[in-house]
Amino acid sequence: MTTKTMTSSLFEWVDERLGLREIAAFARKKRVPVHEHSFWYYWGGISLFLFLVQCFTGVLLLVYYRPGADAYESVRQINFQMHFGWLIRSAHSWSANLFIFAIFVHMFSVFFMKAYRKPREFGWLSGMALLGVATVFGFSGYLLPMDELSYFATKVGLQIPAAIPFIGQGIANMLRGGPDVSEFTVQRFFALHVVVLPAIFLPLLGFHLWLVQRHGNAIPPSEEEKPPMARRSVPFFPNFLVKDMALWLVSLNILAVLAHVFPWELGNQADSLKPAPLGIHPEWYFMSPFEMLKLLGNWLPGEFGEIAGLLIFTLGIAIWVLIPFYDTSRERGERARNAHYFGLLAVFLLVATTAIGYWTVR
Repeated sequence: MTTKTMTSSLFEWVDERLGLREIAAFARKKRVPVHEHSFWYYWGGISLFLFLVQCFTGVLLLVYYRPGADAYESVRQINFQMHFGWLIRSAHSWSANLFIFAIFVHMFSVFFMKAYRKPREFGWLSGMALLGVATVFGFSGYLLPMDELSYFATKVGLQIPAAIPFIGQGIANMLRGGPDVSEFTVQRFFALHVVVLPAIFLPLLGFHLWLVQRHGNAIPPSEEEKPPMARRSVPFFPNFLVKDMALWLVSLNILAVLAHVFPWELGNQADSLKPAPLGIHPEWYFMSPFEMLKLLGNWLPGEFGEIAGLLIFTLGIAIWVLIPFYDTSRERGERARNAHYFGLLAVFLLVATTAIGYWTVR
């Protein structure tokens, strides 16, 4: 029996049980719009790829990581004693940041292409929930090495929920497992990072992908104005999928270069009795709310400034999440213009407050 015959027989055997031809026919039937903004369609797939990298590298780190009092020592062993441990840890850390960055790009592209409109409201809401869980993934994982930077940055980051009136301090104490960041905080964050958050994220991701499959890719308003016969599209399989895989490969190469050339460092072991090093700040995706709280705290007296900053930021997020129920018409009316200007304002404030935050911590 030739190799070709064996391959054909194996395919027939698997196809009879799994229906591979039906899956392929379904993939060919699905079409993806082609226009000048088609590039932004790929960022959802890039986000998915980076999440898969997170899962793979996270499992490898999980084999050697020990939460609690030995957290720092276990990370030190991973970094300096395990073969390629430094590379796996560096890839995990870099992919976490690239993952959140890709989600942000995907979110803004969806917003400005109006892809949240009917019937895609649940796609937008589930995507926002995924972004929220992803940021908590990053925050909970950042503490786990328990070096000086992660320890003090977590203390700073927990000031944000602590600023919530009445219940904020209780929430912060619950997250810390006490009045201060300690080994109990590491254990809680570890359980959150590897059990609770994946249990929330994976069903949400499955629901989100199912909605994308059900409703297809949205087209921007500029394409909606064209007659249906003037719109172009390509089959998802193999045309779009091949390009998607190519960008996955590009993402992998970028990640490999960053992980190798700029390995994620491990600082000195955290010591609560020592003063915080200079330049401590939250991760970049929390810098904007942190800086807004700080700015309003400086402009307005006492706790009132922090509370005002928290309320303004919360109101902005609420409006952002609920935008599909405001901008409902496909016509270029007043609501569509207001939503567009609100999106531009959100981008400006996010970038500006993040830049100011990094400038002031130097």
